[in-house]
Amino acid sequence: MTKKLQEHKIKEVLPGSIAEELEIEAGDVLVSINEQPIKDVFDYRYLSEDEEIVLLIRKPDGEEWELEIEKDAYEDLGLVFEDGLMDEYRSCRNKCIFCFIDQMPTGMRDTLYFKDDDARLSFLQGNYITLTNLSEEDMERILFYKLSPINISVHTTNPELRCKMLNNRFAGEALEKIKRFYDAGLEMNGQIVLCKGYNDGEELERTIHDLTAYLPLIQSVSVVPMGMTKFREELTQVEPFTKEDAIEVIGIIKKWQDIIQKHYGTRMIHASDEWYLLAGLPLPAEDDYEGYPQLENGVGMIRLLHVEVDEYLAGCKGDDRTRKLTLVTGELAASTIKEQVEKIQKKYPNIDAKVVAIRNDFFGNSITVAGLVTAQDIISQLKDRELGEILLLPEVMLRSGEDVFLDDLTVSDVEKALQTRVGIVKSEGEAFVRAVIESD
Repeated sequence: MTKKLQEHKIKEVLPGSIAEELEIEAGDVLVSINEQPIKDVFDYRYLSEDEEIVLLIRKPDGEEWELEIEKDAYEDLGLVFEDGLMDEYRSCRNKCIFCFIDQMPTGMRDTLYFKDDDARLSFLQGNYITLTNLSEEDMERILFYKLSPINISVHTTNPELRCKMLNNRFAGEALEKIKRFYDAGLEMNGQIVLCKGYNDGEELERTIHDLTAYLPLIQSVSVVPMGMTKFREELTQVEPFTKEDAIEVIGIIKKWQDIIQKHYGTRMIHASDEWYLLAGLPLPAEDDYEGYPQLENGVGMIRLLHVEVDEYLAGCKGDDRTRKLTLVTGELAASTIKEQVEKIQKKYPNIDAKVVAIRNDFFGNSITVAGLVTAQDIISQLKDRELGEILLLPEVMLRSGEDVFLDDLTVSDVEKALQTRVGIVKSEGEAFVRAVIESD
């Protein structure tokens, strides 16, 4: 019996591409490559790498085209599909005690409640996976395609504790997949979400120690504190970390950094910026971040901003231009943003730039990061303020590639409510300085 091939509708054909030359069009369907089924984007990439391939395309009227193609190895065909994965997204099967999605209020857009745990997004977008959602077929495909780096939500290497924290009886044995990745020579990154009274203290030390067995293939591991909203009434009760706790966490990480650096020439384990801010301790030097491999987990973002602002300002002559504006951020980064503004004002003394820390009333006051600030909190806390000629917001407050906040209000909604112009600032030093000193 012939296996039915999975088909994939083409959304776009890139200009000047091989596909355009062959008159493939949006709305056509890719049926197969070399008569092989295409399960998802990895099959597509692998099968389309060769110099000689055969595409089977079905046109909207049902006509099928068999196209023999000669091209350079790895040359892209120029096809964009309706679904980036070319398959259904896989949701998380765990019920983690620290899951942020479980701590969100009802009534928000559906996409915010989707729990991703799809290994393919680890390679395409850098997402972290728990390994509990990987079937043996998935493992074999990863090993066959030699896909890396693999970003893993480790949390703990204690199997029993991991089962408890993830509320999944298979979460402990899923850790064995790390050894298989290591044996296959695949690079990895790790993440530890720390929960007070669970995987901190001696358990954190155990986890770090166990992960050193996978050096040098495990390139970096971040330690981040659990985020806690005010919507935890029905969930496992976990105590928030204190200043003293943060000092202890940093101490453990620094101890292991020194040990690992001595034996392996790398630090591997890194604390997110939140720990240093909570502890009131200075940030590590730039070299300590080893190229910032964990920026997306908040490791080194503040240090990098300091460095980039300093570097850009060093090339600025400064002048007496005048400007009045307001910058908003979350409570966690407010002191950092104020420091950068003060540096700018030393060269541009007539720039009046106020920094406002937005209290997170929507999720609760324990949430202090800028990326979780909502438009309604911005509006309610700024409505009676003199904001100047422009209000600057960090890009992390918006949905990627759009102008929509977590609460579904838009930049335009904020502008109308506050009767002021809004500018969006990228998380990069030069962009930050230029946003403050330059008028559009």
